[in-house]
This record gives sequence, C-alpha cells and structure tokens, in this order.
Amino acid sequence: MLAIALFGAGRIGRIHAGNIAASPRARLAHVVDVDAGAASDLAARHGAAASDVATALADRDVGAVLIASSTDTHADLIEAAARAGKAVFCEKPIDLDIARVEACLSVVTDTGATLMVGFNRRFDPHMAALKAAIEAGRIGRVEMVIVTSRDPGPPPRDYLERSGGLFRDMTIHDFDMARWLLGAEPVRIQASASRLFDPGAEAAGDHDTAVATLETAAGQLAVITNSRRAAYGYDQRLEVLGAAGMLRVANPTATTLETTDPAGTLVERPLDFFLERYREAYRLELEHFVDCVLDRVPPRVTGEDGRRALLLADAAYLALDEGRAVEIPD
Repeated sequence: MLAIALFGAGRIGRIHAGNIAASPRARLAHVVDVDAGAASDLAARHGAAASDVATALADRDVGAVLIASSTDTHADLIEAAARAGKAVFCEKPIDLDIARVEACLSVVTDTGATLMVGFNRRFDPHMAALKAAIEAGRIGRVEMVIVTSRDPGPPPRDYLERSGGLFRDMTIHDFDMARWLLGAEPVRIQASASRLFDPGAEAAGDHDTAVATLETAAGQLAVITNSRRAAYGYDQRLEVLGAAGMLRVANPTATTLETTDPAGTLVERPLDFFLERYREAYRLELEHFVDCVLDRVPPRVTGEDGRRALLLADAAYLALDEGRAVEIPD
C-alpha cells in the first residue's frame, strides 16, 4: 500500500482523497490545509491524520504526496517533497511563472524524484481512445486538431484575480491536449481574446472568450476555442483530422436517452461541470500515479509537460498583446 499525504482539502482535494481511499493499492495518511477544520473533516472521513507540512513530510511511511492546494504553494511543496524523498503528484500548474517552474524542475531532477502533473484529460477514457486510434494509424498522419472547451459559467472575480488569466488557468489544459494529439511541439501561436459577458473578467483584467491557433514545424495546426459561458452545460469536444479520415469525441451525457416527436429529436444536455465530466479520469489518473511509485512506471504526464503547456500560455499572451503570431521558445 502506498501511503499518501494530501495537501489541499478543497474541491479537488476532496476528489483525490476519495480516490486514494478507494484505491486497492493506496491509503490516505495525512491531510494538510491552511483551513484546519477542512483538513480535520476530510481526514476523519478517510481515516487519516490532519497534519502540517513538516509532520507529513517527516513521516517515513509516506511514499508520496498529492498537491491540490493553491497554485502559489505548488512549487515550494514539490521541492520540499522531492528533498524529503517523496514521489509527487501536483495539480496544474506547477507555478504561474516559467522561471519558477524551471527552478522547481531542476530540484526534481537533482533529487531524482518522481513528478507527475495533473493534466487529467489524458486519462479520460474517451480522449485516451482517440489518442490510441491516432497511434494505431486509423486516420494516417495528423493534420489538424480542433479543441472545443467551454465552461458552463464564469468563476468568481476573486478566483480570476489569482488564476493567472484564462490562457494559464483554462486553456492550459487545451494546450496540453493539442501537444499530445499533434504528436509534435508547436513552434508558433496566434491568439485572440475578448471580454463579452463577464464583468468579473473585465475587472480582473482577464478574458471570458478566446481562440488560439498553434502550428508545428511541419505545418500541422491546432485550433482551440474557449468560453467561460455555455448555457447548455460543460462543453468538451475534440476533432482530429488526418490524411485518411477523422476522429471525434463528443460530449458524454448522463444517459443516451433520445426523445423523438413531430418537432424533432431531443437528446440530453452535456454534464454540468468538470467534476462530473472527468470523474473517471481523476480515478484513472490516481491509479496511474500509484503504479508509477510502486511499480516504477514512467509517468505519462511529466514536469516537462507542465513547463511546455505554460510556455504556450505565456506565448499566447505575447501574441495577444502584440497582435501577431509569435514563436514559442524552448
């Protein structure tokens, strides 16, 4: 059994805690949060101890940590855990500043620690099936990727003010998906963004609607469309065009019920939000991390993947500010 210390008892932390407790190969040993009450409640629910950072990292039985705390704590906790000899799973992003990310990854390399970054969409069964079909050659060489990602509604203004902006907070998942599905690193990006409906985004200097176009050295394209508002639910779709055909992932629904009457055919709306849409992805992601630690399986999502996605987000903001396509640094 892999004993895991969890940092963060908020919404994502609670999801991870439940998955750790349900895993046949892991147990929740410690819960750490700045809100002592939240940590105590979550720890009691799963038979763990409510602890502080030093106590959790000093526990020799703990083999790994899972970081689901606020973004500004991620890099410091990764470094501390790596130096304590623990494997690390960290929710995205590692940090909002690329120099801080690179310094953190240097510590991971120097200590030889295992680090996995939480781009959970790679573990979604629908998207994983699409990737497997690409690798099996079903559509030949990939030529274009289209990513649609729309939230049901904007987050609170206080969240926006510390999120790093739409490209670093929301689109960063889509940047990772584009890299993963293209099978090559983008070298150029163009971006447009607007403030169409959310006063909180405008007050925070953020955006609620955006489009980014990425290009690889071979000319493959990825187009990402984002919106903080979709009146019909959580909209997450993928389309990949290849030389021999097309692959597509549609929105899952709660049931496959269709109603047909003289007015037409009605299907169910998409699921409400990411917790419902990616419930299974979070479980499979956790199980893969456990395999990485116990069976020494290489992580499917690395610190370098986290760095690359942030580079794309930073380049998107530069492209937006300068109104032109920009080159993406290494």
